[in-house]
Amino acid sequence: MTTETISIEVDAQAARAFSEASPDKRRKLELLLSLRLSDLTSRPARPLTEIMDEMGRDAERRGLTPETLERLLNDE
Repeated sequence: MTTETISIEVDAQAARAFSEASPDKRRKLELLLSLRLSDLTSRPARPLTEIMDEMGRDAERRGLTPETLERLLNDE
């Protein structure tokens, strides 16, 4: 499998976890991200509202509150 380097923006916590990971764990994370990106881009297109609803549910499960979201959106 050939690979290419890409640059993506992630939240500070994810960036810190990746940068502090061991080389072996980084390779595993890179592989998982690659597989997930491939999976997301190979599926038939879903309506944007469906994707946004799914992302909202995931964020809520991870503890994102409406207040935190509002603060993040206003801190631009």
